[in-house]
Amino acid sequence: MNIGDKLEDISRLDINQKKALHKLGLFSVADLLFYFPVRYSDISQIKQIDELVADETATVYGKVTNLKTKKGFRSKIPMGEAYIEDLSGKIKIIWFHQAYLAKMIHEGENIKLTGKVTESKSGLYLTNPEFEKIGSLPIDKHESLFKNSPPEKSTSPQPSPYKGEGVGLSYPVYRETRGITSKWIYHTIQKIFNSGVLDSFFDYIPKEILDKYHLPSLKTALIWIHTPQNEHDSLSARKRFAFEEVFFIQLQRQQDRREYKNNKSFCVNPDEAKVQEFLERFPFQATQGQVDAINTILTDIKADHPMSRLLEGDVGSGKTAVAATITYATATQRPFDSAQGKPQTFGNLQVAYMAPTEILATQHFESFIKYFKHLPINVALLTGKTCRKFPSKVSPDGWTNISRAQLLKWTANGEIPILIGTHALISKSVKFKNLALTIIDEQHRFGTNQRRNLVRKDGFAPHLLSMTATPIPRTLALTIYGDLDLSLLDEMPAGRKPVITEIITPDKREDTYKKIKEEIAKGRQLYVICPRIDEPDPEKELALNVKSTTAEAKRLKKEVFQDCEIDVLHSKMTKEKKEKVMERFTLGTVDILVATSVIEVGVNVPNATIIIIEGAERFGLAQLHQLRGRVIRSNHQAFCYVFAEAKSEKTMHRLNALKTAKNGFELSELDLTLRGAGELGGAKQWGITDLGMEAIKNIKMVEAARLEATNLIATDPDLIHHPLLKNMLSKKHLELHFE
Repeated sequence: MNIGDKLEDISRLDINQKKALHKLGLFSVADLLFYFPVRYSDISQIKQIDELVADETATVYGKVTNLKTKKGFRSKIPMGEAYIEDLSGKIKIIWFHQAYLAKMIHEGENIKLTGKVTESKSGLYLTNPEFEKIGSLPIDKHESLFKNSPPEKSTSPQPSPYKGEGVGLSYPVYRETRGITSKWIYHTIQKIFNSGVLDSFFDYIPKEILDKYHLPSLKTALIWIHTPQNEHDSLSARKRFAFEEVFFIQLQRQQDRREYKNNKSFCVNPDEAKVQEFLERFPFQATQGQVDAINTILTDIKADHPMSRLLEGDVGSGKTAVAATITYATATQRPFDSAQGKPQTFGNLQVAYMAPTEILATQHFESFIKYFKHLPINVALLTGKTCRKFPSKVSPDGWTNISRAQLLKWTANGEIPILIGTHALISKSVKFKNLALTIIDEQHRFGTNQRRNLVRKDGFAPHLLSMTATPIPRTLALTIYGDLDLSLLDEMPAGRKPVITEIITPDKREDTYKKIKEEIAKGRQLYVICPRIDEPDPEKELALNVKSTTAEAKRLKKEVFQDCEIDVLHSKMTKEKKEKVMERFTLGTVDILVATSVIEVGVNVPNATIIIIEGAERFGLAQLHQLRGRVIRSNHQAFCYVFAEAKSEKTMHRLNALKTAKNGFELSELDLTLRGAGELGGAKQWGITDLGMEAIKNIKMVEAARLEATNLIATDPDLIHHPLLKNMLSKKHLELHFE
């Protein structure tokens, strides 16, 4: 057997198993070896039934009763059902697609169950738990999780890798999908181990790095993560693979940074007195954070190699003002004439400002007109369907629609110093004459390839300023933005009233609606955020009993806000329909907008000063904070009502942090500490696995990985002397999300 062998060549697979493995991204022996357990059966905390909380994975002991098999009313899914009870209470068990398990247990038997606690309208139940028959119930539920002897007898649907006395954990549990069970994965990995294939593995991480941080070798780590003898083994293996993931990300980022810095760029040397004059034209006093960020960026863009900087700041902290000031400093500069050895006497350096949506691009265009109307500078807008230019020849105080061909021609010959738009700005048809600065606002997936597209054929690259209002922990920023320098805006402009935030339990809902009606009567508008788009199918295993936008909009119209105009916004709507809804809400035609969290990025409606967040326990703190940021766009008092259904102390403590934390960065750090790594949405949001997200919790590990990667790239930029490492890095295709 070889590590490159296909799984279908080492094991007989039916068509459903092949489909399931493809869905999980498992094709070869190597893929399976690097498919790590999500947990170990006995590591979950043993609890009494009355202590169970929705969404946690727990182990309970008890007597089983009411065993039966049935089919779902609508879905016709075969299920096994039962109840387990201990001295504190009882809870329902449902095995979806595994009805046969209910026939393997006898009425009144003592069993141990490990599974996820799920909540439905009828209460809590255990979903697809693993079970183990036991002779008697434990005297103390806090007995050791790392036993010194094997269990009496296991008829669990997962195998138990006990091979005699002293083997530690009961069994690893892998993420499953229909057609492939955790049991199959475990057995196949044991078969691979027994084949001796691990002997052909060479470690790609340099030995001196492993020794320095006391990390196990690749072969040892693979054995320890799949069949740990004790807790120390499993933790050591996870530490090694977590370090490895962050290390590879850092290697990629340091290479990207070096590659971009090797380009030439325009030296921007503005008149600092005039920049200060421009800054003072804003209707508010710049914060110290804004002044510091502007000065740092001005220093960066004086260099002859391109800047790569990330500006992080809360919603409303004034990132756009910083961007406008840097735009002024750049767009008022003349291009350098290398033949003459001095700046030209005509033309301007150019700035491209990229926004994530057409709505936001249009808002920025209108803002920039206000900022630059006193100057002889052309500002243009380019989106998928709109081309505009300011000033208009007919009306010097306003903009005019122009053809796309005309706008592209003027941009190419340098007549448009400031071009604002969506990702259409980096399409092949858009050519700049002297692009000196690119600003990317909340742009998802603006990665290395897009950055390469900005580099001209003569090796000139623009300075790059990326901006985000997504508050992320410092460790995560150091990892995913390893190729960027960081600037923070951590204070709000003077005079901005803080949002009044209240955590609303079900009994206070009606009183809250009365307060909101008073605000709407004053002419204000309301956002209502729901976790779902449509109502869940109650027959589905993971159906969540949380509010949906469509049902909530109907309920609010019928029962609460009968006199208000209500509309809905969610991600399944077409781009055109979304923009139409937002336009109506911006104009004030719609009083209440019921939406999913799609609303969190770049919506600026100053008159919307109230937000309700339904099912708040399902959102991260940083996301809740961003949603709340939608209502601090004016000097009117803003209100955020966080509606929580969960009654657990842990959830309420987490939500209360919204009232006490000073800013989004503080909340993001707290979120990282309080929530499980899997709940942080690493793979979905950043391209990092759950194991990698665990590493992100450890600042020392992140800094160590960054240090080693930086040192390695400094001494061996192309990894010529580390061929195994270079080969592994190229295989990983690391294109992490940029936002």
